Amino acid sequence: MIDLRPACHRMIEILTGVDDAQLSHATPCTDYSVGDLIDHVDVVADGFTALALRKTSESADREPSAANLGPGWRNVLVQHLWALGEAWDDPAVWQGGTDGGGGVELANDVWGKIALTEVVVHGWDLARATGQPVDMPEEAVRHCLDHVAVFVPNAPVPELWGPAVDVPADAPLIDRVVAITGRTP
Repeated sequence: MIDLRPACHRMIEILTGVDDAQLSHATPCTDYSVGDLIDHVDVVADGFTALALRKTSESADREPSAANLGPGWRNVLVQHLWALGEAWDDPAVWQGGTDGGGGVELANDVWGKIALTEVVVHGWDLARATGQPVDMPEEAVRHCLDHVAVFVPNAPVPELWGPAVDVPADAPLIDRVVAITGRTP
């Protein structure tokens, strides 16, 4: 079991540092603007919380877009990120396997690691795009690196990640994580 709460807390700090004027800025996650990526994080937080609780996600079919962000988007996202961290703070949630939609069934511990990866990597994306320090918790980044080093090269949906970028073996942990996921640190 991995504690997702520290990474979720850091993501919340990053989101509170985003100015509305930055919502149209580009991000290292090339498919998304800052606003689109924030909505993606919301969809992910809601979806992985639902997966942990064996419920249906309210946003499962929503296409991420800045247009979905309402006036209180920060408060909504804070609630969804807290719920994500809390939902995965139960050892029983990490047991067994679940169809995450689209016919992709994985072990729940893999789903939990994917949720962590979404928070860590997109936290990096948003921090970089908005000129903030990344400062993801080291333990979360270490768990994320252990996961992406094995999972991303063998992912069941490989087109979700760009080609890996070479970095020195002694590069900071977060740089190695984002490089594996196709970003240039």
